[in-house]
Amino acid sequence: MLKRNLLVAAVLVASLVHIDAVSAQTLSYADAVTKLADDCGADIQKLCKGLNLGGGRIADCLQQNAAKVSPTCKSSLSTVFQSIGQREHAQASYEQVCQRDMSKSCSGIKGDGYVLACLVKKEKRVSKECNQVITDAGWR
Repeated sequence: MLKRNLLVAAVLVASLVHIDAVSAQTLSYADAVTKLADDCGADIQKLCKGLNLGGGRIADCLQQNAAKVSPTCKSSLSTVFQSIGQREHAQASYEQVCQRDMSKSCSGIKGDGYVLACLVKKEKRVSKECNQVITDAGWR
């Protein structure tokens, strides 16, 4: 339950933070929740104890207590938000980035999942940019 609550808090806090994508590989959502639970759970328990979840309460609490949030939690929040932002951007831009590769290497294949499977299978013939967006999207 704490991990789920931390994910909700992470999503709410992420909406408050501008994220620039710079890392080469993104965290899975499950890994992000685990990292936040491990690194921020004590801060949330200490600084936000008794708050009901929802409505951005945990995010507001962490923001209001930013000076008291541990350096480990701050670092994890930054890493997780950056990674999730990069993953979401890659998922949203996949079709545009890979359009040429889809036409060249997987023409005639119907269905999003089948096209993606084709691009993954033909990794050596697919552009570097398309391969990177597939990896960043968490689909490889």
